[in-house]
Amino acid sequence: MATAKLQQHARVLGHTLDEVIAAMPAESQARIARQTAQLQAEVEGLKALRKLAQRSQEQIAQSLGVKQPAVAKIERQTDFYLSTLRRFVEAAGGTLELRVELPGYGVLRLTNLGELTVNLADHAAV
Repeated sequence: MATAKLQQHARVLGHTLDEVIAAMPAESQARIARQTAQLQAEVEGLKALRKLAQRSQEQIAQSLGVKQPAVAKIERQTDFYLSTLRRFVEAAGGTLELRVELPGYGVLRLTNLGELTVNLADHAAV
């Protein structure tokens, strides 16, 4: 049994991943495609989003009107304003949409997040 596995691995060596996948049964190829799509849909953090968009920190910085170290700092943050997130996503070429699921209402999508500027002094009690 161990010899069969070694022979199988030896056949894989020297081939690209695409060649190996193409040689698999159609069911396995479909499963791999589903898993790949799912992983691509689940982006972990802004750095991964930027890389997926094939943008450098310098390119994002230029779009945001800041210096590259500011982009590095934003990517490390875990808590920031929605306006910052929206601007970063737009600099990467995307649009921000927040998905909310409420019982009895289904899925709601909130858009135009971080675009409103509220001056609290205008709303202060007199």
